[in-house]
Amino acid sequence: MPHDHASNDKGRVATISLAASAVLALVKFAAALVSGSLGLLSEAFHSLLDCGATALTLFAVRFGDQPADDDHHYGHAKAESLAALVETGLLFLVTLWVCYEAVLRLISNDHSVEISWWLFAVVFGSIIIDYNRSHALEKTAEKTSSDALAADALHFRADMWSSFAVLIGLALSWYGYWFADPLAALVVAGFVGHAAYELGSRTLSTLLDAAPAGSTEKLKELAEGTTGVLGVSRLRVRPAGPVLFVDMMAEVPRTLPATEIEKIRTALVAKVRESFEHADVTVQMQPVAIDSESAFDKVELIAAQHGLSIHHLTVQDLNGRLAVSFDLEVEGATPLLQAHDKATALEGAIRESLGADVEVESHIEPLDAVLLVGTAADEKTVNRITKKLMTLCRREKQLSDLHNIRIRRHGAGHYVHYHCRFQPNLTVNEVHAIVDRIEINLVEFDPSILRVVAHAEPVGSRKHGL
Repeated sequence: MPHDHASNDKGRVATISLAASAVLALVKFAAALVSGSLGLLSEAFHSLLDCGATALTLFAVRFGDQPADDDHHYGHAKAESLAALVETGLLFLVTLWVCYEAVLRLISNDHSVEISWWLFAVVFGSIIIDYNRSHALEKTAEKTSSDALAADALHFRADMWSSFAVLIGLALSWYGYWFADPLAALVVAGFVGHAAYELGSRTLSTLLDAAPAGSTEKLKELAEGTTGVLGVSRLRVRPAGPVLFVDMMAEVPRTLPATEIEKIRTALVAKVRESFEHADVTVQMQPVAIDSESAFDKVELIAAQHGLSIHHLTVQDLNGRLAVSFDLEVEGATPLLQAHDKATALEGAIRESLGADVEVESHIEPLDAVLLVGTAADEKTVNRITKKLMTLCRREKQLSDLHNIRIRRHGAGHYVHYHCRFQPNLTVNEVHAIVDRIEINLVEFDPSILRVVAHAEPVGSRKHGL
């Protein structure tokens, strides 16, 4: 339900309840003063307090539905709970006063109750009104998660049952059992006190930010059932009116790429919002180490944490001792001392993670600039290199369909690009060995070639576009 509609529903039902409480209080007071019935007088005071409490509810509903602002980051919904707490105190005061008056009448043997048929009509009419209002309030409170309306519903429900007690007390007094009226008043006090206890317990739970029953277990179940989540390291839940604020920290493997972690977070947030309609969800992801991490995974992760790029990573097991080697890419213009310091720091971090006895060796090589300015090579160079490339490719019986040959000049050297095809069942290792062999021979033929980029495609697939 849209927020505006919910607010209108709450305001309308609270206004009608206020009018009903006022009418009931006036009628019961008039009947109680004429008859002298303590049971009816206690009901009148009960209805009068309901009238004041409903007015408080109406204010709380309108104030509590205001959106969050710079001073109230979680909104104003707790105003409804504060109103319900005040109503609880009023209910307890009514309970004490009724008990005192009832016991006093029983002790003093007070028979001053005048019974007439219209008293029964007044009480019976109030029962019908109480039932109608409690039902309407409960329905709206459940739909909008309003503490204040739920409190008002309890008031009218308590009124209804206590009116039954007054009705029985009046009937017995009619037949001469004078003590039935103060006893009925004590029954009314019991209903009111029980309603106050239930309302107070629930309101205090809300004000003390107690998580709704079962919500913690449900949220943990949702998190642990999300693919990629290892567990929940922190979970905080607090209700504020219809909104449930959820603050969760979920653990994920630290070897996952950032994009994959964000997908997991998004999926978890969606699952929480699906299960808790009005949830305001904050989920943080905590990357953690897992037992299944390989040494290879750890080295790549350490390099990434240092903001360094490595390739040709090799991890060897030498009779129980690990040997790690890799190529470290740094900008070509970097002084050797600075590049060596980066390599040394990375090697130290790897030893710290894998063990002091690990053999770590790095090879520093220049990283190409992000943007190279190039031009097409001259026609003579293109023909000469293309002819040699075609000759080398013909020697490789598993290579076919040489195409998309491009030769470009960058500074003092050349870059060679080409596409070719291999049978789909060949392994990457086999294909890489062939294109490596071509590259070595091509560079040996023309040392001005700085790099050869071969794009291998499986036979039968659509040609890769440029």
